[in-house]
Amino acid sequence: MRGFRFSFNICQAESKEDFAKMCRRSEEYGYDVVLTADHLGMLAPFPALVAAADATDRLRVGTLVLNTSFWNPALLAREILSTDLLTDGRLEVGLGASHMRWQFDEAGIPWEPIATRADRLASTVSELERHFTTEVGAPPEARGESRAVQQRGFHRTGPPLLIGGVGDRVLRIAAEHADIVSISGVHQMHGKPAGMCRLGSAAEAADRVRFVREHAGARSADLEWHMLAHAVEVTDDRRAAAEKLLKQLGMGISVEDALETPYLLIGTVDEIAEQLVTNRERYGFSYITVHQPYIEAFAPVIDKLRGS
Repeated sequence: MRGFRFSFNICQAESKEDFAKMCRRSEEYGYDVVLTADHLGMLAPFPALVAAADATDRLRVGTLVLNTSFWNPALLAREILSTDLLTDGRLEVGLGASHMRWQFDEAGIPWEPIATRADRLASTVSELERHFTTEVGAPPEARGESRAVQQRGFHRTGPPLLIGGVGDRVLRIAAEHADIVSISGVHQMHGKPAGMCRLGSAAEAADRVRFVREHAGARSADLEWHMLAHAVEVTDDRRAAAEKLLKQLGMGISVEDALETPYLLIGTVDEIAEQLVTNRERYGFSYITVHQPYIEAFAPVIDKLRGS
């Protein structure tokens, strides 16, 4: 069974010094990876990853996840190759199709159906492979050796590739191309405007993992499975904490579902550690991410799992 990896997702930074301290402290806590999102109002992904790698000794860095509709593949390849180089080969590339329409509207980028966005995700993966192996200015057919420091992902032409999502179209792409599959805990609410979401249930997570495994075929055995915990609550009263959390965040699920879903970590340190072990056995989730506000709360769980 694959060992655990732990990461945290950056939301904000007050200053360069505070950002560096946060990264160094997280490395001391035992985190393995620092991740950036691709949302308006947050840090730009690639500069933050270079700064995080520069501030630490061993932390890998990655994106969770880039919205491929926002990126020209040639320019994205330049960002990836540069960041892979400047982080000494510590980069992991996460790609997705996005679900937040308001960010498209804010950026002045046309909102398109999921089929179109998924097609763009697939074509971006292929285009990145081409740009990783073709010198700038050379004809597309003139492929050579990869220019990336790492040659593990993108069919061994670039850094490890994570693809995240929940719908059939995106997960088929993940099954075919990804080294790491992130099963999103966010589901579009039926009949609601794009971007209004609820948290997925345990049954839905199991179904999505099954779907990818079926489509990955022989590749399935080599996949790493990732999940993002949307909240971490260390408590002696799981039910009361779940009720309070649902009132605060409005995740569109029942208390019972909140206590069972893999996307909320609620309980004592021992209970959360046990939950993660159970989730790894049930779904395969061994690569765990928490949001920045939960870095310290989750640290004892890392100690518990590494110690055992």
